[in-house]
This record gives sequence, structure tokens and C-alpha cells, in this order.
Amino acid sequence: MDGTINKRPVYDQEGFEEAERQRKIIEELKTDLHMPKKFFLATMGCQMNARDSEKLKGILHQIGSEEVPEDEADLVIYNTCCVRENAEQKVFGRLGALKSLKRKNPNLKIVLCGCMMQENFVIEKIRKAYPEVDLILGTYNLYRFPSLLQSMLASGENRGDASSKMIIDIWKEQKEIVEDLPSIRKFPFKASVNIMYGCDNFCTYCIVPYVRGRERSRKPQNIIAEIEALAQTGVKEIQLLGQNVNSYGKGLDEPITFAQLLRMVCRVEGIERVRFMTSHPKDLSDELIDVMAEEKKICPQFHLPLQSGSDRLLKAMNRHYTQERYLDIVRKLKAKVPDVSITTDIIVGFPTETREDFLETLKVVREVRYDGAFTFIYSPRVGTPAASMPQVDPQEAKKNFSELLKVLEEIGGENHAAYQDSVVEVLAEEKSKNDASMLSGRSAQGLLVHFTAPEEMIGKICRVSVQETTPYYLIGALESEVDA
Repeated sequence: MDGTINKRPVYDQEGFEEAERQRKIIEELKTDLHMPKKFFLATMGCQMNARDSEKLKGILHQIGSEEVPEDEADLVIYNTCCVRENAEQKVFGRLGALKSLKRKNPNLKIVLCGCMMQENFVIEKIRKAYPEVDLILGTYNLYRFPSLLQSMLASGENRGDASSKMIIDIWKEQKEIVEDLPSIRKFPFKASVNIMYGCDNFCTYCIVPYVRGRERSRKPQNIIAEIEALAQTGVKEIQLLGQNVNSYGKGLDEPITFAQLLRMVCRVEGIERVRFMTSHPKDLSDELIDVMAEEKKICPQFHLPLQSGSDRLLKAMNRHYTQERYLDIVRKLKAKVPDVSITTDIIVGFPTETREDFLETLKVVREVRYDGAFTFIYSPRVGTPAASMPQVDPQEAKKNFSELLKVLEEIGGENHAAYQDSVVEVLAEEKSKNDASMLSGRSAQGLLVHFTAPEEMIGKICRVSVQETTPYYLIGALESEVDA
């Protein structure tokens, strides 16, 4: 079995009874003759969804279900994303394909979860067009997956056949935070840890606050306890997750800043690398930049979404910063952390965007010189303010988008070329997908590195001499293992 199961003890009374209930149901499902023995899980969207999928996999592995390719599964789960329209269309397309699979295998169970399920129009469409779906749950009650799975199986059993009535369990808000169920990670030596949920920013293009809810920070002692438990299992690298980590701690009974939390995380013995995402520029403090400069465990990598370089569009997006404010943050970062790698998010074709607005974005791209960027052509999201704004010509947006990609590629190539003949420290993660004689991993700056090394170096931090560079990754050879 690939991955590592992590089951930590309960550290807080909050959610204790619910976690206990779900664990008991997991034990009951182990002996349920109707429990599917083979599952397939497709994850769409962000790191938060990826972390949720780790929890789903952990539960299923505890029950005794095996992960297999989709066409071999008797339980198919889609953990969905609704940030972009094409992500939603992909789900509907895949559901159409599952109809034929279910005809061939009437015992096949189909489960939908994730952000897309928090949208009312999506639920109505699934009700009418995809009756073969067995279970739908949302983002607020993911931890109830064991009890809902049990209900789904009982429904089919009570009908006396392989079919079941569609179960829909969608909540409009969080009732409790339950973090004490099994999870299974892809790598035993690195892990993601949620420090908060939801978002209070309400950017006019973004659906996240409506499907993930308002900001809710976990208590620092619970976060540290989880990280300490992970370190004891051999985890070396931690990534802290939140929609806006810079606002972590607001609303807690004893307020704490994200910078203070980072210092606490860096004190955990055994953890060698600390990363985090995502940071909103409006909340980024000088204190955070100082902590990055002072704490050597914090990787010199910063994901700082720009979205647009136009002040006019930034205001229309409800981003609460200007181009100059953004660039001032970047200058401070580079001054305090000279080897920092900065990545970003950029939207092209936001409503009313002109050529002049787009050129302002290119201006920022050329000044910051990003090492990487998630780039998107604007996609209207039902229920967001931007969806009702005047839309731009799709062909003009595509033209600008292509130009942006070309500029980013040129800068990426130049940035990476600076690493030629240098030595970088890389956490070896796995065999290269393109060359089994090489390993792949990430440098402290988050750069993808492929390098020749024996398989036993996986999970270790290695010194790698860079022999070749491309706009997207580095190529090198192992020099030595970094002493722990």
C-alpha cells in the first residue's frame, strides 16, 4: 500500500464526540458485507481539496477498501472544485461516462463531494440528470463520510437490490471542527496541515467564501500537537494550509498571529522544512517577513497572488491593495530573504479589462520576475458579483493570455539558468515519471528538480549539482545527503 496512514489522538474537547462516533462506524463498516472493497478517488482543485482527499483515503483504507483504477472500482468518489467553470464541466462529463460503467456493474456506488456540491444549481442538475449518483456531501461535513457511507449502503440493502435512493447531505455552515480521523498521505516524509478553514475576503470573482464558509482558525496547541505527532512518524516537511494564512488567529479566544504560529512550528523537533500557502497581500505583515528571514526551517518560497496589476481592476476585484503596495511587499521580501522564490496567481480577462489594464499586469510580472504562476482566463462563477459585470471579448482574453504565458516562460527560463553549475538542496520525493533512473523532488525554493540518484535516497534531503536548466525544472546529479 502506497502512502502513510496517520491517526492522531484527540487534543481538544471540540468535536470529540463526533470523532468518536465516526471511528465506531469505521469499525462497523469493516464487517459490513455490502462495503465496497475497491475504490477510486479523483481529486480536483486546490491543496485544501487534496488534504480532504487524504482524509477520505485514510477512512477507506481503515475500513479495508483498496485503491484501484476507475474502471475496476465498485466505489467511485469525485472530490470536486468549482473555482473554474471547466472544472465543473469536467465533472459532468465524467458522470456521463460513469452511466455506462454503472450499467455494466449495478453494484457500483458513486459519491460526490467537495466545493462544487455546495452550489444549489449543481445539486438540482445532478438530481435531474444523474440519478445514478448515490451520495452527495459538501465541504462542511466531510468528516461524516463514514456515517453517510453506512447510510448509503443500508439504503441499498433495504431496497433489496443494488440500487439506492440518492442521499444528499449538504450543510450551509460548519458545526464543529473534527480533525481526529485517519488520513493517508502520498509521501511518508512530508505532510499538509490545515491551520484554518474558509475565507472572509469575498473577492468579487471568487466562489470560495460561499462554498468553504467564513474564516475559522484552529487552536495553535492543536496544530502543534498534530505536527509533533507527524514528526514522530518521520515527517520532515510540513506545509501549512489556509485560504489566507496571513489572517490566521483572528477570532480565537486568545488571538495569535500567523508569524507567531510559524515560530512555534519551527520549534518542533524533527521538522526540517516549513512551507505555507496561500498569502493574501492585504494582510501580509512585516512581522511575517522578519520571521521568514530569521527562521532557517522556513523555506524561501512565497506564493503571493497578484490576480491583476491594474489598480482599477484590483479595486473591482475587492482585493484591498494597489500595484505599488504589492510591489512594496515584494521589495521587502527580496531585501530580507535574498534567495526567496516568488510564485503567484494571475487572472486574464476579468470583466472590463482593457489592453492598458493587461499591460499593467505585465509590468508587475517583469518587475517581480516570478519563478512560477498559476494563470487563468476569467471564468464567471454563478453567485459572485463579477459574474454580473460586463464581460470582455474572449478572443482578446485568449490573445493576452498567450502573451502572458510567453513572458512568464522567458522569465522562468532566465531565473532557472542562474542555478546552472550551482548546488541546491532537494527533498527527494519519488522516481521521475519520465526516467526511472532519476529521482524528482523540490528545492527549498520549491523548484522542481530531476536528478540521478539511487532509489534509497527517496525521503532524504540531498545536495544536487545542477547540470542543466529549463523554464520549468532543473536537472542535476546527487552530490551527497544533507546531514540531519
